[in-house]
Amino acid sequence: MVMDFKLVTYKLFLEALLKAKYTFVKFSDYISASPDGNCIVLRHDVDALPNNSLDTAKIEFSLGIVATYYFRAVPESWDESVILQIAGFGHEVGYHYESLTTCGGDVEAAYSDFTGNLRRLRQLVPVTSICMHGSPLSPYDSKEIWKKYDYRSLGIEGEPYLDVDFSNLFYMTDTGRRWDGFKVSVRDRIPTYQDVWRRNGLVFHSTEDVIGAIRSGRFPNRAMITTHPQRWTDDRLLWMKEFILQNIKNKIKRLKLLFCS
Repeated sequence: MVMDFKLVTYKLFLEALLKAKYTFVKFSDYISASPDGNCIVLRHDVDALPNNSLDTAKIEFSLGIVATYYFRAVPESWDESVILQIAGFGHEVGYHYESLTTCGGDVEAAYSDFTGNLRRLRQLVPVTSICMHGSPLSPYDSKEIWKKYDYRSLGIEGEPYLDVDFSNLFYMTDTGRRWDGFKVSVRDRIPTYQDVWRRNGLVFHSTEDVIGAIRSGRFPNRAMITTHPQRWTDDRLLWMKEFILQNIKNKIKRLKLLFCS
């Protein structure tokens, strides 16, 4: 047994998918081409510690895997050197927007903030997809911007929470630093299908559980898998810090869900 959320564990997870004959596609390619067969959309939300994302990107590149990395427009995520290196490995880079939160709920200001940040990112790399950052402690859901504006007019082809038919694509995320973290997730969840997946036994707690399902053939043939690379590290101090902080965050999110329900 290996410790979870270590890079060696992450590599074993990817190797299990490759051995099971899954192919990996960037999110924008999934939206535009709708590939057939065993298919994985590997999505990474770079909330913090961008060098951790560089580590996972290197592992994927060494295995011939492509993924999609979404960067926030905040100092703890936005690292232009890392962005350029990850794009150089052949991965997709997109914008992890949270503009309605940063603009205090003002939709017009949020749209202006969004377009400005998108322009800055496009000065570094091509960007054709975006993904909402959940901001679980915020009262604002940044997807609300698109009730007034159209991101397609900006050359954006897709947003995972708005443009994916999850009846045909299993969704799994390490939100909460566990694979069944949707139980404490405020926004990173697919409520329409979560109960169906649960009834079908498609709820996993650890990466070891997921690897076991892949090896036994129980894992769905099409999936979007979201990770937050800040959680995946071989540095013992960073690993323990993330472990402690995430447990605290999960308790706060449970309270918020309890009082908001």
